[in-house]
Amino acid sequence: MTEPPNVVILAAGMGTRLGRPHPKPLTPLVDGASILGRQLRCLRRAFGETVGVTVVVGFRAEEVMAAAPGVLFAYNERYEHTNTAASLLRALRLARPGGVLWLNGDVVFDPGLLNRIAPAIADDRSFVCVNTETVGEEEVKYTSSVDGFVVRLSKSVADGLGEAVGINYVASADRATLVEQLAGCADADYFERGIETAIAVGGMRVLALDISEFFVVEVDFAGDLDRANAVVGATVTSAA
Repeated sequence: MTEPPNVVILAAGMGTRLGRPHPKPLTPLVDGASILGRQLRCLRRAFGETVGVTVVVGFRAEEVMAAAPGVLFAYNERYEHTNTAASLLRALRLARPGGVLWLNGDVVFDPGLLNRIAPAIADDRSFVCVNTETVGEEEVKYTSSVDGFVVRLSKSVADGLGEAVGINYVASADRATLVEQLAGCADADYFERGIETAIAVGGMRVLALDISEFFVVEVDFAGDLDRANAVVGATVTSAA
């Protein structure tokens, strides 16, 4: 890559399902870092210390901002009434020109995943990272065309081919289309609704990028956190 990508981390939500006393991105992991802190560390190692990161904040914004020095922030003041579509829209309107890599602020992942997706970012190709080995009922699922591009993307997809893991990229040429469709989303919509309509209405082509070989978990519930800590803890032990 000639220069680091734009990166957005969506961290505005209240995260009530996890039942912790702090914003979910600040949930501590067994290696001593928070989820957000680990994300930033992985991003800087993969793309360089100069990578530009914008964190979308809302719930207890001051705490999140204090825990993430060296990044920019976008504020979703309606975080109590909106979902990730609104947060992503805010960030895309503020980010510098070019493609944008974005991830949910509760995703714990193998840092090797970033090396896997780097060529698609360098080629400036829109993609959604997918895991084809699991298809959870409560997860965002997808279907694709025969040539591997996303057709449908939502929790209600039947016969899904796998799960979207919360790490995505919009190419510079597709950004305006995605912004237009996100602007038409309802308050309760996730950003996947904007992607789906950008595909169906705007003709955007989004690659289903298979990252099944890498560990990824979105920490929604206590069991997810246990899974994340098991892998993070094993990594710490092996590195010791």
